[in-house]
Order: sequence, then structure tokens, then C-alpha cells
Amino acid sequence: MKRLFFITMLVLVLAGCKHEADNFPPDDTGVVLTSTNLPIVWVEVRGKTIDRYERIDARMKIIDNGQGQLNYADTVAHPGQRIDYQGHIALRYRGNSTYNDSPKKPYSFRTLDGPMKYASKQKVKILGMGRDDNWALLAPYADKSMMRDLLTYELMRPWMEFTPQGRYCELFVDGTYYGVYILSEVVSKGRHRLDLLKPRDEGEELTGDYLLEVDCNDEVTYTSRYHPVSSTGVPYKDRHILIQYKYPNHDKLDDRQLAYIHSCINRMEAALASPGYSDPETGYRRYLDVESFIDYQIATELGHNVDGYRLSGKFYKRRDDVDGRFKMAIWDTNLAYGNCDRCDGWRTDTWVYQSNDVLYRAGEVYLVPFWWYRLNSDEAYTAQLKARWAQMRAANLSEDRVMASVDSLASVLTSHGAEARNSQAWPRWGQYVWPNYYVAKDFNDEVAYIKRWLHDRIAWMDQALDFGPAEE
Repeated sequence: MKRLFFITMLVLVLAGCKHEADNFPPDDTGVVLTSTNLPIVWVEVRGKTIDRYERIDARMKIIDNGQGQLNYADTVAHPGQRIDYQGHIALRYRGNSTYNDSPKKPYSFRTLDGPMKYASKQKVKILGMGRDDNWALLAPYADKSMMRDLLTYELMRPWMEFTPQGRYCELFVDGTYYGVYILSEVVSKGRHRLDLLKPRDEGEELTGDYLLEVDCNDEVTYTSRYHPVSSTGVPYKDRHILIQYKYPNHDKLDDRQLAYIHSCINRMEAALASPGYSDPETGYRRYLDVESFIDYQIATELGHNVDGYRLSGKFYKRRDDVDGRFKMAIWDTNLAYGNCDRCDGWRTDTWVYQSNDVLYRAGEVYLVPFWWYRLNSDEAYTAQLKARWAQMRAANLSEDRVMASVDSLASVLTSHGAEARNSQAWPRWGQYVWPNYYVAKDFNDEVAYIKRWLHDRIAWMDQALDFGPAEE
């Protein structure tokens, strides 16, 4: 009887540990938040286990009293606070390396008009961002500064058709403090995002709109007919370029739509691979928007993002009667700005688009598509790239303004203790977190490192792109 009692208690204890681990609480679950300058987000799953693939019904409440006002966790002592959003959500984990290699997990959620079992998706405004039903809670962990994604988006917003907006917040899950998150738009179809039209199965409507992504094989993919190439243009025949279907999803595409979008990819790649690829009339410019690709390249290279081009490489195509050329969208730069100790990710003096040799030697499966080698082999493209860099450097990519953007993000995180609370929940300072190159002793040290790194990177790109100091 006594043995049965102890076995029963052990099962209950282990079950409780498993349940707690399933929702990945922080290292310190006792962080106290009284007031903050950041919005406070409560997610209630009522003891249910959050899943990576299947969404669960949850409730969300966001308090945001507005810019310059504090938000209070004790809503009884501080009644009358502004509720920015309150309602049902369909919740799951998201991400690849940010999920697999980080104890602080990111989330995807859909806003609903009722309990998930009976509900429809409901487009809502959240924290001043445009009305939509598809959102992310990004969980900066390896990026100890918690600013690399937002920094890229802010720097590129004046130039690209769409870059996501995000807002820092402090998150509670079932009453436990989970730290600083970024409540973010995602690159998706939406009136306030990429305003894409639904493709049909015939006529002009068959030609668009489509959202795709160069990425890994964790979803259904289309395999390019061409291989990634070395720094001298030699194909790596044991590596492949995989393309995922983001809108419409693969299971929503019929055979005619699949055949059409595959033919578009094939035409673009065939044009890039052809001997006459640089011809302004018959070459690659017929199939891709050069300025959009240049803007994406500048965003990727400015941060020397080792995952750029080859992972989360989002691109889209509108209907032919609008402008059916492929365009790029930026996403996922948390390993940029010197934050990666592998594959030369820390360097300030090389091009990421030329990194396939290093990636291949390191055993990386996914390499940079050959597109970027071919584009940068065209003198007309590189001339346009240099002109665009000069235009950006004379505007918000002046070094003073870039550093001011870094300081502004840092101030938001430190002015009322949010960074300190996050570091209490997830202690990492002075510790290596994969794949950090620089192990900072504290937040200020990390910010100083980013600024030093950016200073060196901008100087190198200026020289490589023939932008002189007198022109800044």
C-alpha cells in the first residue's frame, strides 16, 4: 500500500513537471512587474499545453495606456486602464531555430470572434498596427539586445513596399511573467500588409497574387531546377533551392495555379542563368523588380545576416496586369549585426551573398540561391545598387541616424526596467548563448558592441560601394 502511494505521488509529480515544461516557463518564474512603459499582454490557456503545430483556444488581454503613460499589472489597484485588445485567440508556437534552440519560445496567434471551436478569424487593430487577424509574439533570446529585428524593419521601412511593424511588450502566460516579447505583424496577405489578391484558375486572375519563401524543407516545397553556386559560379550539385508556398498555402492551390507559379519561377531562373541574362529587355529584368531586390540585398548585407537570402527569403508576385515581376520582403534578422559565431556571421568585411563556400564547408544544407551571384555579376545591377546605397546613406542610413535608432530602441527597453525584468526571468549576461559571437557582460555592453560593429560595417560597405565620406 505504501509502495503504491509513493508510485502514485511520483507519477503526479512527473506529470506536473511535464506539464510545466510543455509551456516552457522562464528560469525565474517569480519576477514581479508593478509598472512598465511597455504594453502588458496576458495570455490565458488555463493549464492547456501549447502545441507547435496545432492551435489551441486561448484568451488575450492587452493593456496599453498610450505613449508616455505607464501600464500597471495590478488592475484592481489601477482600474480604468485602457484595454487595447481583449478576446479569443488561436495560439501555437512558431519558428524554426528560434523554437528549437531557444528556451524562450515565440508564438503565432490568430484573433477570433469567439471560442476557437465555433469562431471565425477576426481582423483587429493591435497597438496601433493595421487591422489583421494574423500576428506573432517574437521571443528574442539569442539576440540579447532584443532589437535586431526591429532595427532592420525601422531602417528599411522608408524604402520597401512592406516591412513589418512590431511593438515591445511584457508577457504573462497563465499569470507567470515570461519576459519582453515583440508583438509583431508578419509578412502575409492583408490590406495593411501585402495587399494580395486571391489567384483564380484561369485568365489574368491566374497570374497572381502569390507569396513564396526560400527556406528549408519543414513544409511542402518546390525544388528549383538550378543549384546554388560557389563564389566563382560553379554549381553545388548536392545542394538545392527549396521554395515554400506561403499564400495561398500549398493545400489551397489547384493544379493550374501550381503549374503557373512554377512556370514563373522557372522563367525567372532561366533568364538569370542564360548567357543574355543582363539584357535589359529579354533578361532577368522582365521577371523581377530590381529595386526591390536591391533593397532586400542592402538590408541583408547591412546586418551581414548569415541566414539572409537562403532562409526566410520571402518574395511575392502580383497579377501580370498590375506588375507581375517578383519582389522581395524582409523578415527574420535576429542573427544579424555580428550576432553569429558560425559561417563568418560576425564579420564586417565580406558579402553574405558570396558566403556559399563558407556555408558549404561548414556542412550547411541550405545555401544562397544562385540568383544573387548572377545579379551582382551584372554591371548595371551593381551600378544601381551603389546609387541606392548612396541614396539611403544620405537619408536614414546616415551613421548618426542609424546609431540614434539603436539608442532609441535601447531606451524603450531600459527606461522603466523591462530589460532588467526580462534578464531576471531569462539570465544570460556573461553566458554564451548559441550562436553568439560576442558574449556581453550586460545590456549596455551589448548595445555598445552593436554600435561598434555597425560603424565598421558601414565603413566597409561605403568603400565597397564607392560611397565617399564627402558624399554622406
